[in-house]
Amino acid sequence: MPCKTLLTVITAHAARPEPDLSAFEAAIGLARSENAHLEALCIGIDDTPWGFFYGDTNIAVLQDAPDRALEAARLEEKRLKARLSREDIRWSVDTALSQQATLSTVVSQRARFSDLVVLSRPYGAGRNPVDVAVLEAALFDADVPVLVLPEGQAIPANPGRIVVAWNRSPEALAAIRAALPLLIRAEAVDIAIIDPEDYGPERSDPGGALAQWLARHGVRAEISVLARTLPRVSEVLIRHLRDRQADLLVMGAYGHSRFREAILGGATRELLENAPVPVLMAR
Repeated sequence: MPCKTLLTVITAHAARPEPDLSAFEAAIGLARSENAHLEALCIGIDDTPWGFFYGDTNIAVLQDAPDRALEAARLEEKRLKARLSREDIRWSVDTALSQQATLSTVVSQRARFSDLVVLSRPYGAGRNPVDVAVLEAALFDADVPVLVLPEGQAIPANPGRIVVAWNRSPEALAAIRAALPLLIRAEAVDIAIIDPEDYGPERSDPGGALAQWLARHGVRAEISVLARTLPRVSEVLIRHLRDRQADLLVMGAYGHSRFREAILGGATRELLENAPVPVLMAR
């Protein structure tokens, strides 16, 4: 499906007045190449603890945190509008206020009307749980594909080499469908399969049905059957990305139960932390 509405989310904190805008810049380029409308959502994060109240606390003190968060978001909105006014694309910028406990609702309500959400990698120096919450809200609550970019990287308008992680799961197929416009334009597509099943519908031809379906869309894909020679699946995929000099990884997003602290599954998180290229995920 063509991407006609892109969303990127910028969280503004009073304590962190200059958020990372690398995903925002990448989204501008993607909107230009896809002839898409870019929506930027600036969310002021109110750090007041959920349920915080003291009977003898002045109401002005309680209101100070949300006021400062909203002010930071509006300042960021002004910066983004000034930046986008120099671009010949369709765009809009909005502001919202949220506590971390309600962030998933704010993000998912907006993201569900997008074709793709573009975000920076939520792990690493300068990141915090808010960045993870935004990613998980888009993936698991809005059920929208997400493009996650390592810091400072942008996705080429026409990626040269794309690696597709295939394990026959609905999540992997959803990611491939979302990436189809990019796969069609790619110079080379590699279907990576790690330790395929000895028994199953694809035992004699791993990845064959997927390659045939892609070929009917004009995508010429090679199939790489990889042995799990490293302790983690993520390590095998990262090595393969480097061997293939890939520009993009397409994979399904897997998650734990909502009762666990982290929703993103182990292999998904490891790839997001360490992948040397942008990752397009869906579920």
